[in-house]
Amino acid sequence: MSGDLERDLSYARAIRRLAELTGRAEAERAEADGWYDRQCAAADRAVHDAEQSVRRAEAEVSAAQEEVDRTEAESVHLWSILRGQLGANDRRVGEPPVPRNGVPADVEALLDGVRELLDRARNPGELPPATRPLLALFGVLGAAAAYALGLAARALGTRYGGDLAVAMPVLGLLVTLVGPVVGLAPARVLADRRHAGLDVRSALTVVVAGLVTTGALFGLLR
Repeated sequence: MSGDLERDLSYARAIRRLAELTGRAEAERAEADGWYDRQCAAADRAVHDAEQSVRRAEAEVSAAQEEVDRTEAESVHLWSILRGQLGANDRRVGEPPVPRNGVPADVEALLDGVRELLDRARNPGELPPATRPLLALFGVLGAAAAYALGLAARALGTRYGGDLAVAMPVLGLLVTLVGPVVGLAPARVLADRRHAGLDVRSALTVVVAGLVTTGALFGLLR
């Protein structure tokens, strides 16, 4: 009798233990399922957010590229207008500004470069006072060169005689008289290189120096 009772008690304890283990296993399984569901939901949200970020980034890149292309096209168009106004061989024109290799295009820099040169072309500055001695030297050298050509023309007329004896002195005189303005050509080149205009004062500096030189040469070599 006592043996049957003991067996019943052992069986009851085993059933209770089994129930406890089953309950714990169910709780752990439920916890694991919940953790898995949360991880899947988090992963889905992360994928969704990443896809939206990629779409936004692609839209921004596309918009930025369109803006860059539009601005570069506008820059080239403005440059072509500038070339038409100044002439294709004008040293101030150069080439349209472009972004350097490996550096993102700076839209404002491109447009600023065009605007700056257009403003410079419309409103050229004056040559600085420091260039006055060089301008005077251009006048002196131009007049001296013209006077030397005039002398050479008269010498040829004297040497070969005939019609040349009449024509060459006249030609030589004309060349000599043009001498004071010959220096304006290099003065203009200087002004172009300094992105300035050949103003009246600068031109007068050249011409007056040329006139003085021509007059002095006439006085000394007559």
